Amino acid sequence: VRRHLRVYGDLTGLPEKVAIQLNDTHPAIAVAELMRICVDLHGMPWDEAWAITRGCINYTNHTLLPEALESWAVPLMERLLPRHMQIIYLINAHHLDAVRAAHPGDVRLLASVSLIEESHGRRVRMGHLAFVGSNKVNGVSALHSDLLKKTVFRDFNTLAPERITNKTNGITFRRWLHQANPGLAGLLVEAVGPAVLDDAGRLEAAIPLADDAAFRDRFAAVKRANKEALAALIRQQLDLRVDPGAMFDVQIKRIHEYKRQLLNILETVALYDAIRAQPHLDWVPRVKIFAGKAAASYHRAKQIIKLAHDVARVVNSDPTVRNLLHVAFLPNYNVSLAEMIVPAADLSEQISTAGMEASGTGNMKLALNGALTIGTLDGANVEIRERVGDPNIFIFGLTTEEVEARRRDGSRGAGAIQASSRLGEVLEAIESGVFSPDDRGRYRDLMGSIRCHDYFMVGADFDSYFDAQRRADARWQDPVAWWRSAVLNTAQVGWFSSDRTIAEYAAEIWRVPVGG
Repeated sequence: VRRHLRVYGDLTGLPEKVAIQLNDTHPAIAVAELMRICVDLHGMPWDEAWAITRGCINYTNHTLLPEALESWAVPLMERLLPRHMQIIYLINAHHLDAVRAAHPGDVRLLASVSLIEESHGRRVRMGHLAFVGSNKVNGVSALHSDLLKKTVFRDFNTLAPERITNKTNGITFRRWLHQANPGLAGLLVEAVGPAVLDDAGRLEAAIPLADDAAFRDRFAAVKRANKEALAALIRQQLDLRVDPGAMFDVQIKRIHEYKRQLLNILETVALYDAIRAQPHLDWVPRVKIFAGKAAASYHRAKQIIKLAHDVARVVNSDPTVRNLLHVAFLPNYNVSLAEMIVPAADLSEQISTAGMEASGTGNMKLALNGALTIGTLDGANVEIRERVGDPNIFIFGLTTEEVEARRRDGSRGAGAIQASSRLGEVLEAIESGVFSPDDRGRYRDLMGSIRCHDYFMVGADFDSYFDAQRRADARWQDPVAWWRSAVLNTAQVGWFSSDRTIAEYAAEIWRVPVGG
């Protein structure tokens, strides 16, 4: 505001010069703050201030999870930000007056779209404030934006059907290719020209090279070098020797029940049991690589991390698996570690419960670096499948609609366990303390969450996930098919560049001229 006034002298033209993007619900207080500046500091009439505020502010929603759609206690706000709370009350009064005029007598709708939650202690719904105070509201993948209209902002979408739009996330491909994987970047520059470093769309020129045996071999050699570097890091940090020739099966992301690291661990146990039961089969050597952090108070996520370490200890010390399976949980996950893991990944785990991942960007980074995705039809996985094609991705599991139907029906995990002897044996082994002999009851509650309501569909999707992993094994055993798919993943995900995303924001939300 100060900069604008210094140049233009008054605030009437602020929306033509300034765009303020709320990055999720957390900064939604900006709506009340800009109103305070306009009304209190610059003496502007309320309606004019509101037009300026809504003209400047736009809101990106990043998640459907209730803990991220923040609500703030009214008594706390009245104590700490009394003027902002007065402004929020007035915003809400004008907002509800307009809703009441358009939908007279609809008490349910008024309660649904009010900025103040009244039912469980009075709280300010910051997502509602962000929506009401914004010109445009966007999700970060096509599926996520559609779900915003159908779920958390369904009633708001009825009131303002043109407000919600989509801007699928993108990644900084120069960091995740040129910086993180200079070997692959150099190969692509040599193959399709240096312009690829400035324009991710140029990656598509590499599509025909998927059928060039010499290029596939060089592509595979780059991947092998990256895996050797990661294997050295794993040995240094974990004192664990892994084979760079094995499939590097990677799940790196925040530890959360909906992201289903637990599903991956259960499949690891099932694979471990299968290798021990039938050692004569032609098993694909695998290194299961995990990394990620949990929120400090998230007990269930901490249990999942502990289980991963307990399973790793047993699997990695068992000579009967003959180095066919290793589990590595790398500590202190951060961007620097990701820049080591992503270029070395063969298989990208994007296995969230359908309908719960807004977009994901790890899926894009890993595909860009030639990893094949195993995943549900969730978040940007849907759009990745559209780009790379069904043969070059391993899709499994319930759809968003099927997940919702099961939850409405009150489906419990017992049915999936009865239908899958493999799943039952895995749960029983973990519950009985096979992987926690020092505390045999350590994971009883964790496994009980699957046996009971199975809210995250871990049991429901287990068999489908196990079968998808075996499809990945079959592809790995055909090197021509695997490396063809890997090249096509790299060549066809340039659309997920943040250059494209930001250009869309600039042209369609911020109204900034693009190009030139």
